[in-house]
Amino acid sequence: MPCSRRHIQSRPRRLGVAGGSVLLLGIAAAQAQDIEPRAFSNAPVGVNFLIAGYAYTRGGIAFDSALPVKNPQLETSSMVLAYARVLDVWGKSAKFDAIVPYTWLSGSADYHGQPLERVVDGFTDSKLRFSVNLYGAPALRLKEFKAYRQDVIVGASLQVSVPWGQYDESRLVNIGMSRWSIKPEFGVSKAIGSWTLELSAAATLFTENRDFYGGNRRAQDPLYSAQAHAIYGFGSGRWASLDATHFSGGRTALNGISNDDRQENWRLGGTLAFPIDALHSIKLYASSGVSALTGNNYDLIGIAWQYRWGGGL
Repeated sequence: MPCSRRHIQSRPRRLGVAGGSVLLLGIAAAQAQDIEPRAFSNAPVGVNFLIAGYAYTRGGIAFDSALPVKNPQLETSSMVLAYARVLDVWGKSAKFDAIVPYTWLSGSADYHGQPLERVVDGFTDSKLRFSVNLYGAPALRLKEFKAYRQDVIVGASLQVSVPWGQYDESRLVNIGMSRWSIKPEFGVSKAIGSWTLELSAAATLFTENRDFYGGNRRAQDPLYSAQAHAIYGFGSGRWASLDATHFSGGRTALNGISNDDRQENWRLGGTLAFPIDALHSIKLYASSGVSALTGNNYDLIGIAWQYRWGGGL
């Protein structure tokens, strides 16, 4: 009987970290380029997640590139609160999540050869996302989930960025964007022994910012992205991943005149997740720009705490 109890206790611990892969919380800048492993992992239906995190960035963080701002050297410290719930959508495993970040930003940049400084804090744009696993991750209750083993998962998601963040049209650097964005994404995940390999592709579509600096109108082409992850599971709910992402496109236009600011950027990173107990887990993550045609050559490091409940836990 003691061995049986240990087995029962270890299972929820594994579920806690697997289900907690809903969000990576890379929200340290208003236009941060996310790297998110296990975005389409399965979890028991009815389980809720509360996530609190902190992220720090330093370097050439991209903001609105429609103006001739050079050499951005900005630092951000961000706190985030997020909620997620696992759903049953016509027999398929699905998730809904919401992220509300608050950011402190300081630093400088050059504008027409003159140095500018900016210190600001406030809420950045919130994000809402719905994702569904179309194949390989059926909707399962906790008792059924104990027998589940991943093979191939195919999933899709739709994320909406809501322009609730702090924005001042008289300033060059802001932590809000004053526009909506919509990001559809498609992903595939394959488990091979202790390894899981993931690929995903997305496109972010932007509405027009009609309150851009100086009373201008700013538009932006879609920003296309691809991610790849190699994840290793150590057992007892612990896992680590090597992460890479590529972004391209996103050229802007000011009052209908196109700018020479197309993005072609690479970022590399890593993630480590481990349980504290059956209901709590911790995630550590970091990433760095390795190649940037326009902006986003910055370093990021963060930590997230997760608590889960519901679904028969």
